[in-house]
Amino acid sequence: MNWALGLVPVVLMLLGFPLFLVLLSTAAIVLLLFMNVPLGAVPQIMFSSMDKFALLAVPFFLFVGEIMSVGGMSRRIVDWVMALIGGVRGARGLTTVGACTVFGAISGSSVATVAAVGRLMYPSLKQRYGDRFSTGLISSTGAIDILIPPSIAMILYGAAAEQSVAVLFMAGVLPGLLMAAFMAAYVYYYAVRHNIQDGGEPFHWRRFLHATVHGFWSLCAPVVILGGIYGGIFAPTEAAGIACVYGIVVAKFIYRDITWRQLWDVAVSSMYLTAQILIIVAAAGVFSWILTVNGIPQKTVAVMQAFIDSPWMALVVINVFLLIVGCFIDPSSAILVLTPLLVPICRAFGIDLIHFGIVMTMNLAIGMFTPPFGLNIFVTQALTRAPLNSIYSGLVPFIIITLAALVVVTYVPWLSLYLTRFV
Repeated sequence: MNWALGLVPVVLMLLGFPLFLVLLSTAAIVLLLFMNVPLGAVPQIMFSSMDKFALLAVPFFLFVGEIMSVGGMSRRIVDWVMALIGGVRGARGLTTVGACTVFGAISGSSVATVAAVGRLMYPSLKQRYGDRFSTGLISSTGAIDILIPPSIAMILYGAAAEQSVAVLFMAGVLPGLLMAAFMAAYVYYYAVRHNIQDGGEPFHWRRFLHATVHGFWSLCAPVVILGGIYGGIFAPTEAAGIACVYGIVVAKFIYRDITWRQLWDVAVSSMYLTAQILIIVAAAGVFSWILTVNGIPQKTVAVMQAFIDSPWMALVVINVFLLIVGCFIDPSSAILVLTPLLVPICRAFGIDLIHFGIVMTMNLAIGMFTPPFGLNIFVTQALTRAPLNSIYSGLVPFIIITLAALVVVTYVPWLSLYLTRFV
């Protein structure tokens, strides 16, 4: 049976099956051939996998990200960051990093961030940096969104590993800012090293205050979402619903940048994205149940303990494994499938599960822009029409930079755990 659990998914993925069909087909084969379990248990397990309160936040945060992209809120965030940075060398590149960081504090979706910020920043970036650097920057900075709370990946990990989503959100703040800082430092170095004339208008209080007033309601969104969560006013799932209402009110009635027709299109688009994620949640629930009842996690722990004798070595192996997986599978799918396997390993080696959640999320965030199949790469390609080989080469330095940040986060648990003491 173990060979079927390992071989069948690989074969089906190579044949191009969607991930949910890979998982369900594997589960059906194992149940029919190797287990004496009625197939009627499958839909019950599928529905119980989705019967988690935290998962309600997923469609809400997807909806918020789409509203921000269409409703003009993202443009005001970009203008505010540009006014704050002023005439610093590499201003537009730094604005891209800063805007993705602020955007990440609202939407929780990396794809939405790349689409919204990339659409606004690419034309001016291309004029100064060229296609290669610009597309690499846009593809990679969207990954910051996965670490900065609220994060859909953290919601899914919290549901799968039975950890507090609010604590995971807080744990992601410093690692997310660290990744942004590493990227910003490289952008500044690149602009200086290549003498790129990319200074914005010099900082001026009047201009900054104007941008702040103009984008006030957009900038208040993170305060409403995160302030409400950590102020004890509402739970993360409830915060997602509040964010939806806030986004609609701001985009439709305050800024008036979105029509009722566009709002309907946003709702439909979000519905499709939600369905894609939740069907994987249901299928992964069945697959995880089969792994658990057959003791696969325990066997995996025993094998690793036979060859690895320290937590830091375990983290090295897990990091390499997750980086490879992230090149081929999106974070949501990888978290749902792999968390039941990796959590017992972390427990066996005494690795804090909150810290591991951030390490896992960061690995898969890097996978979002790692060739050959990082999802952000294809979103950027669709936006810019740049050739894939140009995007791939432009991503190399950003992959190296973020791997350096990953090493720091992995082996300095303080970065993940310090702020959680205040939750």
